[in-house]
Amino acid sequence: MLREKTLTGTFAACSNEGSFTPLAKIDADQVRAMLTVALADLDTLNELRKKAPETSKQWNAIYKLAYDVLHTISESFLVFDKTKARTHECVFAYLCEKHPELEFDWSFFEKVRTVRNRSLYYGEAASYKHWKEVELQMNLYINTLKKAIETQLKVHS
Repeated sequence: MLREKTLTGTFAACSNEGSFTPLAKIDADQVRAMLTVALADLDTLNELRKKAPETSKQWNAIYKLAYDVLHTISESFLVFDKTKARTHECVFAYLCEKHPELEFDWSFFEKVRTVRNRSLYYGEAASYKHWKEVELQMNLYINTLKKAIETQLKVHS
């Protein structure tokens, strides 16, 4: 039986394994580029969502694309802390541990990461039902990070 990974345990493991790499500087141009790519993916995702019937297998691609947007935006936000994380799990653990002001829920990140990984590595496709379970929170987190990044870009430009 798999045990649920806790934020504290995951952050500690990432730290102990050296999974957080310090960056020499805040590269605002890199953050802008990452944000641009993520937002273009978000536009594509939104177009796909409008057209996909509930029974479509496209929901797997929609789910993975939304996850990629969330991950890319999360990773770009870490640049403002001059930090790079080795794994997706460590990106999300860092974000939750070091930025409680964003009020993110670790279990949400674990849920979407696990569904995405099961699709990618085990062929367990995400469905419309999977998407509807996370849609509101996914959009909220993406928008929260987008605003936080835009605020930081004004400071670091």
